[in-house]
Amino acid sequence: MRVRIGPYRKNRAVNIEIEPQDTWNMDITLSHIIHPMLIQLKETKHGAPIVDEGDVPLGMGMSEEAKAKFSETGEVDGQFHARWDWVLDEMIWAFAEKITLFNAAHEAATPEREEYYKRMSNGFRLFGKYYEALWD
Repeated sequence: MRVRIGPYRKNRAVNIEIEPQDTWNMDITLSHIIHPMLIQLKETKHGAPIVDEGDVPLGMGMSEEAKAKFSETGEVDGQFHARWDWVLDEMIWAFAEKITLFNAAHEAATPEREEYYKRMSNGFRLFGKYYEALWD
C-alpha cells in the first residue's frame, strides 16, 4: 500500500495504491494506519464531542445538575474532555491489541480472555459510533 495525501485544501492531491496483500487481513492493515492517527488526534485535539453516558465507566457521566446546566447554557462539566479522552484511549488500545494479536497464537477461552475480546470489540464499536467525531 502506498498513500500520499497532500495538505488539506479544496482540490487536495490524493494518490492511493492498494495491493492484493493489503486486503488479505484488511483489519490489520487498517489498524496499522488508524492506531497512530488516533494517537496523534488525542495529542493535538482542540475539542471534544458529546460522549454518551453509556459509553464511559460509571462515575464519569454527567450529574443531573450538570445536564440541566448544559441543556440551558451549553456549559460543559469538568469531565467533558475526560470522557472523550477515555473513549479515544479505548479505541487506541483496541487497535494496538489488534496489531499485536495478528501474530499471537489463539489461546483457550477463559473468562479473562473473553473480557479482553469484549473490551477490544467495544473499542471498535466506539470507533464506529464516534467516527464522525474524529476531527481536530
